[in-house]
Amino acid sequence: MNRLLLALLPLLLAMPAAPARAGADVIVLQSTTSTRNSGLLDHLLPKFTARTGIEVRVVAVGTGQALKNARNGDGDALLVHARARELAFVAEGYGVLRCDVMYNDFVIVGPADDPAGIAGMRDAPAAFARIAAAGAIFVSRGDDSGTHVKERSLWRLAGIDPAAGAADWYREAGAGMGATLNIAAGMEGYTLTDRASWIAFANKRNLALLVEGDPRLFNQYGVILVNPARHPAVNFAAAKAFRDWLVGPEGQAAIAAFRVKGQQLFFPNADCGRAAQGPFQRTRPRPSGS
Repeated sequence: MNRLLLALLPLLLAMPAAPARAGADVIVLQSTTSTRNSGLLDHLLPKFTARTGIEVRVVAVGTGQALKNARNGDGDALLVHARARELAFVAEGYGVLRCDVMYNDFVIVGPADDPAGIAGMRDAPAAFARIAAAGAIFVSRGDDSGTHVKERSLWRLAGIDPAAGAADWYREAGAGMGATLNIAAGMEGYTLTDRASWIAFANKRNLALLVEGDPRLFNQYGVILVNPARHPAVNFAAAKAFRDWLVGPEGQAAIAAFRVKGQQLFFPNADCGRAAQGPFQRTRPRPSGS
């Protein structure tokens, strides 16, 4: 790693987020399919660009792929939702200045006639166990996304590894949230989805929201800057301006104001202090309705 860059890094991190000249800067944001498909980024980014003149180009992939891309230097900032992996990304020296940004929750959806009998449950691992016992179709994203990471953690809590067992009821889509929901609708199967994607999803057909409210379904999003000491070509000043706007009063208010079908999809909870960098304990309330 370049010693000069390492010496300059503390100064770079302390740089104020001065507004950029109109059209002067472009950053690449590695983000998730949920932030794009829900319409959140279409709501936020024009406001940021109007304020700073910085254009944000989005690569919308699963969190695992976003982190991989950023490790390769393909991007200036990330907006993702797999906290343990985000912290590892920072600890390994690929990212800096991670902040909590906003949250919502995951829900389990499935056919309205509910062959596994999970409707109304508030214990997500127990609901997964019922789906497995019934041999009911479950469609996994199977793409190493934040949602897929959460799903696998719930299977572990249930004491089940359907992928290892090659269960014929367990189907891996290898796709984003919208495509996975479409497959689940077509197969009349169950799946795990973030609430924002579910609310914005138009092709619900016979699917219904069946399980919500388990604290283990909490879904935290974080913003991270790619470390300029690791990748000197990143547009660090513009990326930091984006991060500071997103966790500042204007960005947080814009997140809170975003609605789809009259419902708030994301809840701002900016935290850039030590609590945002260490082991996570959910102390904030779940979204209304969960």
